[in-house]
Amino acid sequence: MKKFLVLAFLIPSIAFAQAKVDTIEVFSEAMNKTLKAAVITPSTYDETTGLPTLYLLHGGSGAFSDWHQKVTEPGIVNRMAEEYNLIIVTPGVGPSSYYYDSPLMDSVQYETYLTAELIPHIDKTYRTLNRKESRAITGLSMGGHGAIVLSAKHPELFIAATSMSGVMNIDTRLWKVPEDFSQLRQSQQKEMLGDNLVYDAPFSTYTAVGLVDKMRKNGIALYMDCGVEDFLLETNRQMHQLLLENGTPHDYTERPGGHTWGYWTDALPFHLLFVDKHLKR
Repeated sequence: MKKFLVLAFLIPSIAFAQAKVDTIEVFSEAMNKTLKAAVITPSTYDETTGLPTLYLLHGGSGAFSDWHQKVTEPGIVNRMAEEYNLIIVTPGVGPSSYYYDSPLMDSVQYETYLTAELIPHIDKTYRTLNRKESRAITGLSMGGHGAIVLSAKHPELFIAATSMSGVMNIDTRLWKVPEDFSQLRQSQQKEMLGDNLVYDAPFSTYTAVGLVDKMRKNGIALYMDCGVEDFLLETNRQMHQLLLENGTPHDYTERPGGHTWGYWTDALPFHLLFVDKHLKR
């Protein structure tokens, strides 16, 4: 069994009701480095024997603190933890790492970190309900990719997975971005995944659209949304179409908005509403 070097301390936070935020540091044996996460517990935490858990992932150039500092409604994550009576964990990972394990770089093993190191640590340290029926995952942009990919590859861990403006395909040819940005992301991907990375179908299992057959088989509740002005809209439409074609039940929404914190702040309550229907208490 893996051992963890953990430092935990309470940090000041914008409070909603009596929800509180712990900032923790967890040592990853897989990557030989320490990573931060925030853990939000509702005011009922001390009165219960166990609560469901939601993992809330950040985007490509973000940090574990983004969901606490960049939202347009201060304290919304605390409010969601309080309203839905659950523990919310916001992990931190490396920039542009997509929450996968690189076959080439020991420093990019974030699938292993999330699924085999962080989740077991949270379940050991906090009073969670340690079962898939009481655990869900969501995220924005790169974090949406992470939520969909990790749940598809580890259906034993999650009952529901959702994505906000997610990178449903890492193929930047589908992204409506400047060419220099597209080339930068492609070079970063090939550095992590190898020069032989192929973007055309059949899609790589390092990207969300390459895992639709697993999604069809594992029965996890899925919800994806994206703004109609978002540069990742075509990747979300592609995912939606692939899931329709292979008969995977899922919810999909497009609404006004772009790749912004205003959009994600507005989206979060809808994702919590969806997740809450599936979490067991």
